[in-house]
Amino acid sequence: MVNSAFAAETQQAPAQAAPVSAPKQAPAPQDVLVRMHKELQAALKRSQAERRWVMVIDLRRCIGCHACTVACISENKLPPGVVYRPVTIKEVGVYPKVSMEFLPRPCMQCDEPPCTEVCPVHATYKNSDGIVVVDYDQCIGCRACIAACPYGARTFDFGHNYLEGTPKGMEFLLSQEKANAYENKVNIEYGKRRERNGHASPVGNVRKCHFCLHRLEAGILPACTTTCIGRATYFGDANDKGSLVHELIARADVVQLKKELGTRPRVYYIY
Repeated sequence: MVNSAFAAETQQAPAQAAPVSAPKQAPAPQDVLVRMHKELQAALKRSQAERRWVMVIDLRRCIGCHACTVACISENKLPPGVVYRPVTIKEVGVYPKVSMEFLPRPCMQCDEPPCTEVCPVHATYKNSDGIVVVDYDQCIGCRACIAACPYGARTFDFGHNYLEGTPKGMEFLLSQEKANAYENKVNIEYGKRRERNGHASPVGNVRKCHFCLHRLEAGILPACTTTCIGRATYFGDANDKGSLVHELIARADVVQLKKELGTRPRVYYIY
């Protein structure tokens, strides 16, 4: 009787529900800077002949904050009048429907650069990484390359500093004597230490963007790329078919500035 009652009771008992597993959460999206850094590390393991550095700038994401310009000035210790990455501003539309368009304009690092052909002393050339560089020790300051560049990407270092005309020796202000330490900080462009007022100074030379070559060689992305708050600037090896920049330059809405000149620029824009 006991067994019969127990059997009847167990038959009437509701079946226990199977444990519900927690829903799987999608992995958090990876920041593009993290991805580009990993791709840069992988690219550096390949030979220079196998890689092709390019920069892609998404103009839809650029807000014209000039953070890239400031970062470039800080990274390369640029004096007044020397700008590697200007951001041009254009007003479009008719009042009251008016907006602004921004165009960051670094050196295009052309594969067929007109600037290198006119240099009488071969001070500017494409290095083995495909980047157009300037040899400050060779440059004579003739500025022929400035005239030849169709993108206005080169400027001249006249030796000015930000403290010209400011007070000297005033106790209640940061005087020239105290602030000159900042003005004369060592420049490490192209992997060489250069004193601004020393023998190897770039004063009297043409200067330009070089994709932060000294950072690339250390496995670090260009300063403009890491500083862009809108994630509008991308950098990497276009020969890597799995890279972000390779994906971006294949888009239909990608353009190159003055492509018709045959300069074959390595900077691409997304409109």
